[in-house]
Order: sequence, then C-alpha cells, then structure tokens
Amino acid sequence: MRSASPTGQLVLAATPLGDSRDASARLIEALSSADVLAAEDTRRLRSLATALGATPRGRIVSCYDAVEAARLPGLLAAIRDGSTVLLVTDAGMPSVSDPGFRLVDACLTEELPVTCLPGPSAVTTALALSGLPSDRFCFEGFAPRKQGERRRWLTELASERRTWVFFESPHRLASTLADAAEVLGADRRAAVCRELTKPYEQVRRAELAELAAWAAEGVKGEVTVVVAGARPAQPRALTELVAEVRDRAAAGERLKTVAGEVAGREGVSRKTLYDAVLAARVQSPQDPQEMR
Repeated sequence: MRSASPTGQLVLAATPLGDSRDASARLIEALSSADVLAAEDTRRLRSLATALGATPRGRIVSCYDAVEAARLPGLLAAIRDGSTVLLVTDAGMPSVSDPGFRLVDACLTEELPVTCLPGPSAVTTALALSGLPSDRFCFEGFAPRKQGERRRWLTELASERRTWVFFESPHRLASTLADAAEVLGADRRAAVCRELTKPYEQVRRAELAELAAWAAEGVKGEVTVVVAGARPAQPRALTELVAEVRDRAAAGERLKTVAGEVAGREGVSRKTLYDAVLAARVQSPQDPQEMR
C-alpha cells in the first residue's frame, strides 16, 4: 500500500465496535497492505485481522495513550520515507476519545497526507438508537471521574439545547446518572447504550431518575449515554430560584454550590442569584444549616 507520492500517508481506520462483520472491505485491504500498523492494542489487532481473514504484512507497533507521544518520531519518519501508516484503535474511530489526535496534529504540522477509512462509531450508533432528536448533537467525551468536577460539567451542560452524547465507565454509571438527575432534572430523557453491536447489546431508554435506579443494580460492558437537550421554557421568577436554593441549603447542601447549579440550569447570572439569596437570608433567616 505504498503511496504514489514521494511521501507516504497516515490512514485513520475505523474498526468494528463488536461484530467483526461490520468491517469494511477497505479496512480488510488496508490491514493486509499497510507498511506500518499502529494499534492501540496489538493483540486485538491480530485477533481482528484473523477474524477478517486478513494477513498483516507490515510492521505492527503499539500506539496506546501512554506511548503515543513516544511513537510520533518513528511513525512520522516512516510516512516521510513513503510508507503508509494505518492507525487503528480497539473499536470505533481513532482520535474520538481514543489515541490518534497527537499523530494527526503532528502530520498536519509537517504537511504530511492524512486520510480516513470511515466506519463504525459508538457516538453516532448510540445517537441513532436513543430515540432522541439527532438533527443537532454534541459529543462530550468521557464524563469527569470526580463528583465535584462532574457536577460542574453537568451544570455547564444543563442549558444545552442539543442532544448530547458521552462515554462512561460501567462502574461510575450509577453515580453519574444520579448526579445528572439532580442537576438536570429527574425527568430529563436519556438513553444508556451498552455493548453496542455485541451479543448482549442493550439500549435502556427512560428518564434520568429511572435510569439511575436501574444502573444502581450494576451494569457491565462498554457504555455510551445519550441525553436529551434542554427544553425551551419560560424563565422562572428570581424569587422561585431563591426559594429553591435556600431550601436545598437548609437541607444540608453547600449554598454556593447549589446557587451555581441552579443558576447554570436556569440560565441566570450566578452572582445575581447568590446576591439575591444572601439578601433574602438577611431579611428572613432560615435554619442555621443554610449559613454554610
């Protein structure tokens, strides 16, 4: 698969999410003919090639997150020398929450050719199966691991009108959905897509509160979550927002945190809401817990 030009090229190749029969004919050809195969997991690459009846003739090197930067000089040199470098990840499209971005960026910086073999993507597959509006959407990568960061992330997305998609570990799914139900609203529609294209594929469509309760029982496998965008709504009166913040603070939540979440969700100024809560507290003190 030598390039006709003096320099070679980088080929980003989408691989099946689970079922090897989803591989394209171009992927099978590329696996057999590429000069260098850079794989997130070399064992999975060999297993995929065997399943597809392809025999890699090129050099196989690992290219996972921890070593991607170290692999750049060698891969770039190979492309400059006229080789075709095929980049594949464990499943789906390289550089979409997988290794690949650094290599693509380095190639573009050196004006080296980059092309792509399109194919499966968990993002668009989950979106299509979710039953949620798909005319406009955004992808948010992996949800933050720490709860504080995750709740801030959800607060920023609370007013997002587009459908949004993100990846999550099955071990953190229940806590993430519980946070989402609290920050976004228990009745926000969503879908949890598990083990896409695999024998135990499952798509659970429900409101966030119901999904959180379901996930609390334990979930396994690769997970993609799709969340409905915010509905257009009449703005709530500032007095209503102040009352909500005060009630939650009196129940034990941190005042500044609650004010930030409510302000983000309702699309109002955080400072305006916080100042209004402080003024109301002076005029009509509640439980001492609210003073935190």
